[in-house]
Amino acid sequence: MGRKIRVGILFGGKSAEHEVSLQSAKNVFEAVDQDKYEVTLVGIDKKGRWLKQEASAFLLEADDPKRIRLGESSSPLHLDPAGGERPLVVSRPEAAAASGPIDVVFPVLHGPFGEDGTVQGLLKMADIPFVGASVLGSAVGMDKDVMKRLLRDAGLPIARFRVCQRRDRDMVRFEDVVQDLGLPVFIKPANLGSSVGITKVHNEQEFFPALDEALRFDHKAVIEETIVGREIECAVLGNEDPKASTLGEVVPQHEFYSYEAKYIDENGALLKIPAEVDPAATRRIQDLAVEAFKVLCCEGMARVDFFLKPDGEAIVNEINTLPGFTRISMYPRLWEASGLPYPALIDRLIALALERAELDRALKTRYLEG
Repeated sequence: MGRKIRVGILFGGKSAEHEVSLQSAKNVFEAVDQDKYEVTLVGIDKKGRWLKQEASAFLLEADDPKRIRLGESSSPLHLDPAGGERPLVVSRPEAAAASGPIDVVFPVLHGPFGEDGTVQGLLKMADIPFVGASVLGSAVGMDKDVMKRLLRDAGLPIARFRVCQRRDRDMVRFEDVVQDLGLPVFIKPANLGSSVGITKVHNEQEFFPALDEALRFDHKAVIEETIVGREIECAVLGNEDPKASTLGEVVPQHEFYSYEAKYIDENGALLKIPAEVDPAATRRIQDLAVEAFKVLCCEGMARVDFFLKPDGEAIVNEINTLPGFTRISMYPRLWEASGLPYPALIDRLIALALERAELDRALKTRYLEG
Protein backbone atom coordinates (compact mmCIF):
# COMPACT_ATOMS: atom_id res chain seq x y z
CA MET A 1 0.00 0.00 0.00
CA GLY A 2 1.29 3.47 -0.91
CA ARG A 3 1.38 6.42 1.42
CA LYS A 4 -1.82 8.04 2.58
CA ILE A 5 -3.22 11.03 0.69
CA ARG A 6 -2.34 14.12 2.70
CA VAL A 7 -5.41 16.33 3.16
CA GLY A 8 -5.33 19.80 4.64
CA ILE A 9 -8.67 20.78 6.20
CA LEU A 10 -8.87 24.57 6.13
CA PHE A 11 -11.54 26.12 8.36
CA GLY A 12 -12.58 29.13 10.44
CA GLY A 13 -11.86 32.36 8.61
CA LYS A 14 -12.56 36.07 8.93
CA SER A 15 -16.18 36.07 7.77
CA ALA A 16 -19.33 36.31 9.87
CA GLU A 17 -19.82 32.60 9.17
CA HIS A 18 -16.72 31.64 11.20
CA GLU A 19 -18.63 29.55 13.75
CA VAL A 20 -20.56 27.69 11.02
CA SER A 21 -17.23 26.75 9.45
CA LEU A 22 -15.98 25.35 12.76
CA GLN A 23 -19.06 23.14 13.03
CA SER A 24 -18.60 21.94 9.46
CA ALA A 25 -14.90 21.21 9.99
CA LYS A 26 -15.66 19.13 13.06
CA ASN A 27 -17.98 16.90 11.05
CA VAL A 28 -15.66 16.59 8.05
CA PHE A 29 -12.72 15.65 10.29
CA GLU A 30 -14.76 13.03 12.13
CA ALA A 31 -15.95 11.50 8.84
CA VAL A 32 -12.56 11.36 7.09
CA ASP A 33 -11.22 7.82 6.69
CA GLN A 34 -8.06 7.96 8.84
CA ASP A 35 -6.78 4.76 7.21
CA LYS A 36 -6.84 6.45 3.79
CA TYR A 37 -5.97 10.05 4.60
CA GLU A 38 -3.36 11.84 6.69
CA VAL A 39 -5.04 15.03 7.89
CA THR A 40 -3.44 18.38 8.65
CA LEU A 41 -5.80 20.76 10.45
CA VAL A 42 -5.36 24.43 9.61
CA GLY A 43 -7.59 26.87 11.48
CA ILE A 44 -7.91 30.49 10.39
CA ASP A 45 -8.73 32.78 13.28
CA LYS A 46 -10.94 35.88 13.07
CA LYS A 47 -7.88 38.05 12.45
CA GLY A 48 -6.92 35.95 9.43
CA ARG A 49 -3.96 34.10 10.98
CA TRP A 50 -3.40 30.52 9.78
CA LEU A 51 -2.73 28.19 12.71
CA LYS A 52 -1.72 24.54 12.66
CA GLN A 53 -4.08 22.73 15.02
CA GLU A 54 -3.70 19.53 16.96
CA ALA A 55 -6.48 16.99 16.38
CA SER A 56 -7.04 16.50 20.10
CA ALA A 57 -7.94 20.15 20.79
CA PHE A 58 -8.60 22.04 17.57
CA LEU A 59 -12.00 23.23 18.79
CA LEU A 60 -13.24 24.50 22.16
CA GLU A 61 -16.90 24.24 23.28
CA ALA A 62 -17.37 22.10 20.19
CA ASP A 63 -20.85 20.88 21.15
CA ASP A 64 -22.28 24.37 21.68
CA PRO A 65 -22.95 26.23 18.38
CA LYS A 66 -23.19 29.55 20.26
CA ARG A 67 -19.85 29.18 22.07
CA ILE A 68 -17.80 27.05 19.68
CA ARG A 69 -14.38 28.57 18.98
CA LEU A 70 -11.02 27.77 17.52
CA GLY A 71 -8.54 26.00 19.76
CA GLU A 72 -5.43 27.79 20.89
CA SER A 73 -2.31 27.13 18.83
CA SER A 74 1.32 28.18 19.07
CA SER A 75 2.12 27.18 15.48
CA PRO A 76 1.25 29.99 13.03
CA LEU A 77 1.50 29.01 9.38
CA HIS A 78 1.78 30.79 6.09
CA LEU A 79 1.22 29.54 2.58
CA ASP A 80 4.27 29.77 0.35
CA PRO A 81 3.10 30.69 -3.19
CA ALA A 82 6.30 29.10 -4.53
CA GLY A 83 4.61 25.79 -3.79
CA GLY A 84 6.96 22.86 -3.92
CA GLU A 85 6.94 19.93 -1.58
CA ARG A 86 6.08 21.93 1.54
CA PRO A 87 3.76 24.83 0.68
CA LEU A 88 2.50 25.22 4.27
CA VAL A 89 5.31 26.61 6.38
CA VAL A 90 5.44 27.31 10.12
CA SER A 91 5.99 31.05 10.43
CA ARG A 92 8.56 30.99 13.25
CA PRO A 93 12.03 30.85 11.63
CA GLU A 94 13.35 28.38 14.20
CA ALA A 95 10.51 25.90 13.51
CA ALA A 96 10.35 23.24 10.85
CA ALA A 97 7.86 23.09 8.01
CA ALA A 98 4.44 21.58 8.52
CA SER A 99 4.40 17.80 8.39
CA GLY A 100 4.62 16.42 4.86
CA PRO A 101 3.51 17.83 1.54
CA ILE A 102 -0.18 18.62 1.18
CA ASP A 103 -1.78 16.69 -1.68
CA VAL A 104 -5.15 18.43 -1.54
CA VAL A 105 -6.89 21.07 0.57
CA PHE A 106 -10.49 20.74 1.71
CA PRO A 107 -11.56 24.35 2.37
CA VAL A 108 -14.41 24.06 4.86
CA LEU A 109 -14.92 27.82 4.74
CA HIS A 110 -18.14 29.78 4.34
CA GLY A 111 -18.65 33.37 3.25
CA PRO A 112 -16.06 36.02 2.29
CA PHE A 113 -12.36 35.15 2.55
CA GLY A 114 -13.11 31.48 1.91
CA GLU A 115 -16.08 30.86 -0.35
CA ASP A 116 -15.62 33.87 -2.63
CA GLY A 117 -12.57 32.85 -4.66
CA THR A 118 -9.93 34.53 -2.51
CA VAL A 119 -8.56 31.37 -0.89
CA GLN A 120 -9.08 29.45 -4.13
CA GLY A 121 -6.84 31.92 -5.99
CA LEU A 122 -4.15 31.63 -3.33
CA LEU A 123 -4.22 27.83 -3.53
CA LYS A 124 -4.04 27.91 -7.34
CA MET A 125 -0.98 30.18 -7.16
CA ALA A 126 0.67 27.64 -4.85
CA ASP A 127 -0.36 24.78 -7.20
CA ILE A 128 -2.28 22.98 -4.46
CA PRO A 129 -5.39 21.02 -5.52
CA PHE A 130 -8.51 21.96 -3.57
CA VAL A 131 -12.07 20.76 -3.15
CA GLY A 132 -14.92 22.75 -4.66
CA ALA A 133 -15.34 25.48 -7.23
CA SER A 134 -12.37 27.37 -8.60
CA VAL A 135 -11.87 31.15 -8.54
CA LEU A 136 -14.58 32.25 -10.98
CA GLY A 137 -17.31 29.86 -9.83
CA SER A 138 -16.63 30.71 -6.21
CA ALA A 139 -16.72 34.46 -6.82
CA VAL A 140 -19.96 34.57 -8.82
CA GLY A 141 -21.62 32.05 -6.53
CA MET A 142 -20.84 34.24 -3.53
CA ASP A 143 -22.06 37.51 -5.07
CA LYS A 144 -25.86 37.24 -5.19
CA ASP A 145 -26.11 40.27 -7.47
CA VAL A 146 -23.76 38.87 -10.15
CA MET A 147 -25.15 35.36 -9.66
CA LYS A 148 -28.72 36.49 -10.29
CA ARG A 149 -27.75 38.50 -13.35
CA LEU A 150 -25.97 35.51 -14.90
CA LEU A 151 -28.88 33.19 -14.14
CA ARG A 152 -31.35 35.72 -15.56
CA ASP A 153 -29.33 36.21 -18.74
CA ALA A 154 -29.18 32.42 -19.19
CA GLY A 155 -32.98 32.29 -19.05
CA LEU A 156 -33.30 30.56 -15.69
CA PRO A 157 -36.26 31.58 -13.52
CA ILE A 158 -35.32 33.86 -10.61
CA ALA A 159 -37.10 36.26 -8.26
CA ARG A 160 -37.25 39.95 -9.13
CA PHE A 161 -34.57 41.96 -7.31
CA ARG A 162 -32.89 45.32 -6.93
CA VAL A 163 -29.39 46.16 -5.74
CA CYS A 164 -28.34 49.01 -3.46
CA GLN A 165 -24.69 50.09 -3.29
CA ARG A 166 -23.62 51.65 0.00
CA ARG A 167 -22.86 54.93 -1.79
CA ASP A 168 -26.46 55.02 -3.08
CA ARG A 169 -28.15 54.21 0.22
CA ASP A 170 -29.69 57.69 0.67
CA MET A 171 -31.05 57.66 -2.88
CA VAL A 172 -33.25 54.59 -2.36
CA ARG A 173 -36.98 55.32 -2.28
CA PHE A 174 -39.16 52.90 -0.38
CA GLU A 175 -42.09 53.68 -2.68
CA ASP A 176 -40.07 52.64 -5.75
CA VAL A 177 -39.10 49.34 -4.12
CA VAL A 178 -42.71 48.55 -3.27
CA GLN A 179 -43.84 49.42 -6.79
CA ASP A 180 -41.21 47.10 -8.30
CA LEU A 181 -41.19 44.23 -5.82
CA GLY A 182 -44.24 44.51 -3.59
CA LEU A 183 -44.22 43.66 0.12
CA PRO A 184 -42.82 41.95 2.05
CA VAL A 185 -39.28 41.95 0.66
CA PHE A 186 -36.05 40.33 1.82
CA ILE A 187 -32.94 42.47 2.22
CA LYS A 188 -29.59 40.71 2.45
CA PRO A 189 -25.86 41.37 2.00
CA ALA A 190 -24.82 40.53 -1.56
CA ASN A 191 -21.71 38.65 -0.40
CA LEU A 192 -22.56 36.51 2.58
CA GLY A 193 -24.43 33.32 3.38
CA SER A 194 -25.95 31.29 6.20
CA SER A 195 -28.74 33.89 6.43
CA VAL A 196 -26.41 36.35 8.18
CA GLY A 197 -27.62 39.94 7.87
CA ILE A 198 -30.95 39.01 6.27
CA THR A 199 -34.19 40.74 7.25
CA LYS A 200 -37.76 40.20 6.09
CA VAL A 201 -39.27 43.65 5.67
CA HIS A 202 -43.01 44.23 5.98
CA ASN A 203 -43.27 48.04 6.06
CA GLU A 204 -41.38 51.32 5.67
CA GLN A 205 -40.42 51.44 9.37
CA GLU A 206 -38.48 48.18 8.95
CA PHE A 207 -36.97 48.99 5.56
CA PHE A 208 -34.04 51.32 6.21
CA PRO A 209 -32.86 49.59 9.43
CA ALA A 210 -32.83 46.34 7.43
CA LEU A 211 -30.89 47.99 4.61
CA ASP A 212 -28.35 49.35 7.10
CA GLU A 213 -28.03 45.91 8.69
CA ALA A 214 -27.20 44.32 5.33
CA LEU A 215 -24.70 47.09 4.52
CA ARG A 216 -22.88 46.38 7.79
CA PHE A 217 -21.65 43.16 6.19
CA ASP A 218 -21.10 44.16 2.55
CA HIS A 219 -20.76 47.16 0.24
CA LYS A 220 -23.99 46.29 -1.53
CA ALA A 221 -27.34 44.84 -0.54
CA VAL A 222 -29.79 42.78 -2.57
CA ILE A 223 -33.51 43.53 -2.19
CA GLU A 224 -35.70 40.63 -3.35
CA GLU A 225 -39.37 40.08 -3.83
CA THR A 226 -40.94 37.45 -1.57
CA ILE A 227 -41.78 34.23 -3.39
CA VAL A 228 -44.57 32.24 -1.79
CA GLY A 229 -43.62 28.61 -2.13
CA ARG A 230 -41.95 25.59 -0.62
CA GLU A 231 -38.18 25.74 -0.03
CA ILE A 232 -36.61 22.92 -2.04
CA GLU A 233 -32.89 22.15 -2.18
CA CYS A 234 -30.83 20.01 -4.54
CA ALA A 235 -27.18 18.98 -4.21
CA VAL A 236 -24.90 18.85 -7.26
CA LEU A 237 -21.66 16.88 -7.49
CA GLY A 238 -19.10 16.65 -10.29
CA ASN A 239 -16.79 18.57 -12.59
CA GLU A 240 -17.45 18.29 -16.33
CA ASP A 241 -20.42 15.93 -15.93
CA PRO A 242 -22.21 17.05 -12.75
CA LYS A 243 -25.06 15.03 -11.26
CA ALA A 244 -28.01 16.10 -9.13
CA SER A 245 -29.13 14.45 -5.89
CA THR A 246 -32.59 13.64 -4.69
CA LEU A 247 -34.47 16.69 -3.43
CA GLY A 248 -34.93 17.92 0.12
CA GLU A 249 -37.42 20.37 1.58
CA VAL A 250 -36.81 22.92 4.33
CA VAL A 251 -39.87 23.68 6.45
CA PRO A 252 -38.85 26.64 8.68
CA GLN A 253 -40.39 26.83 12.13
CA HIS A 254 -39.30 30.48 12.31
CA GLU A 255 -40.65 33.19 9.99
CA PHE A 256 -37.91 32.27 7.51
CA TYR A 257 -34.86 30.01 7.39
CA SER A 258 -32.66 32.24 9.56
CA TYR A 259 -29.14 31.70 10.92
CA GLU A 260 -30.59 30.57 14.24
CA ALA A 261 -32.92 28.11 12.52
CA LYS A 262 -30.05 26.69 10.48
CA TYR A 263 -27.32 26.31 13.08
CA ILE A 264 -28.46 26.94 16.65
CA ASP A 265 -32.06 25.84 17.17
CA GLU A 266 -32.23 22.11 16.43
CA ASN A 267 -35.97 22.52 16.06
CA GLY A 268 -35.65 25.64 13.90
CA ALA A 269 -36.57 23.82 10.73
CA LEU A 270 -37.84 20.46 9.58
CA LEU A 271 -35.82 18.83 6.81
CA LYS A 272 -37.82 16.44 4.65
CA ILE A 273 -35.63 14.08 2.64
CA PRO A 274 -36.72 13.13 0.08
CA ALA A 275 -39.06 16.03 -0.55
CA GLU A 276 -42.60 15.15 -1.49
CA VAL A 277 -42.45 16.47 -5.05
CA ASP A 278 -44.01 14.77 -8.05
CA PRO A 279 -41.62 13.05 -10.52
CA ALA A 280 -42.00 15.63 -13.31
CA ALA A 281 -41.26 18.58 -10.99
CA THR A 282 -38.37 16.64 -9.43
CA ARG A 283 -36.74 16.13 -12.82
CA ARG A 284 -37.28 19.78 -13.72
CA ILE A 285 -35.65 21.00 -10.51
CA GLN A 286 -32.74 18.59 -10.88
CA ASP A 287 -32.19 19.76 -14.46
CA LEU A 288 -32.33 23.40 -13.35
CA ALA A 289 -29.83 22.69 -10.55
CA VAL A 290 -27.31 21.20 -12.98
CA GLU A 291 -27.92 24.01 -15.47
CA ALA A 292 -27.36 26.66 -12.79
CA PHE A 293 -24.18 24.83 -11.70
CA LYS A 294 -22.85 25.02 -15.26
CA VAL A 295 -23.98 28.59 -15.97
CA LEU A 296 -22.16 29.80 -12.85
CA CYS A 297 -18.95 27.93 -13.80
CA CYS A 298 -19.01 25.71 -10.72
CA GLU A 299 -16.98 22.57 -10.10
CA GLY A 300 -16.84 19.91 -7.44
CA MET A 301 -19.95 20.64 -5.43
CA ALA A 302 -22.75 23.07 -4.83
CA ARG A 303 -26.21 23.19 -3.29
CA VAL A 304 -28.87 24.91 -5.36
CA ASP A 305 -31.87 26.31 -3.51
CA PHE A 306 -35.32 26.77 -5.05
CA PHE A 307 -38.79 28.01 -4.30
CA LEU A 308 -41.52 25.70 -5.61
CA LYS A 309 -44.64 27.80 -6.16
CA PRO A 310 -48.17 26.43 -5.71
CA ASP A 311 -48.64 26.43 -9.49
CA GLY A 312 -45.62 24.12 -9.89
CA GLU A 313 -43.15 26.74 -11.15
CA ALA A 314 -39.63 26.37 -9.71
CA ILE A 315 -37.66 29.56 -9.01
CA VAL A 316 -33.88 29.43 -8.51
CA ASN A 317 -33.10 31.22 -5.26
CA GLU A 318 -29.32 30.87 -4.95
CA ILE A 319 -26.32 28.57 -5.17
CA ASN A 320 -23.87 27.70 -2.39
CA THR A 321 -20.47 26.54 -3.63
CA LEU A 322 -19.26 25.51 -0.16
CA PRO A 323 -22.46 24.37 1.53
CA GLY A 324 -22.60 23.58 5.21
CA PHE A 325 -21.26 20.23 6.38
CA THR A 326 -22.64 20.31 9.92
CA ARG A 327 -24.53 17.33 11.29
CA ILE A 328 -27.85 18.95 10.34
CA SER A 329 -26.73 20.34 6.96
CA MET A 330 -28.70 19.52 3.86
CA TYR A 331 -25.86 18.84 1.37
CA PRO A 332 -24.37 15.68 2.92
CA ARG A 333 -27.83 14.45 3.94
CA LEU A 334 -29.11 14.76 0.38
CA TRP A 335 -26.25 12.65 -0.96
CA GLU A 336 -26.69 10.10 1.80
CA ALA A 337 -30.35 9.79 0.76
CA SER A 338 -29.11 9.40 -2.84
CA GLY A 339 -26.92 6.45 -1.89
CA LEU A 340 -23.62 8.22 -1.18
CA PRO A 341 -22.75 8.13 2.56
CA TYR A 342 -20.81 10.97 4.18
CA PRO A 343 -17.34 9.29 4.09
CA ALA A 344 -17.83 8.26 0.45
CA LEU A 345 -18.93 11.81 -0.39
CA ILE A 346 -15.67 13.16 1.05
CA ASP A 347 -13.75 10.57 -1.00
CA ARG A 348 -15.52 11.69 -4.16
CA LEU A 349 -14.92 15.39 -3.49
CA ILE A 350 -11.21 14.80 -2.95
CA ALA A 351 -11.02 12.69 -6.11
CA LEU A 352 -12.73 15.44 -8.12
CA ALA A 353 -10.23 17.99 -6.79
CA LEU A 354 -7.26 15.84 -7.79
CA GLU A 355 -8.78 15.11 -11.22
CA ARG A 356 -9.26 18.82 -11.93
CA ALA A 357 -5.71 19.61 -10.81
CA GLU A 358 -4.32 17.08 -13.29
CA LEU A 359 -6.33 18.65 -16.12
CA ASP A 360 -5.14 22.12 -15.10
CA ARG A 361 -1.50 21.00 -15.03
CA ALA A 362 -1.84 19.58 -18.55
CA LEU A 363 -2.68 23.03 -19.93
CA LYS A 364 0.03 24.84 -21.85
CA THR A 365 1.26 27.84 -19.86
CA ARG A 366 3.91 29.20 -22.25
CA TYR A 367 3.49 30.53 -25.76
CA LEU A 368 7.17 30.98 -26.46
CA GLU A 369 9.49 28.31 -25.12
CA GLY A 370 12.91 29.01 -23.75
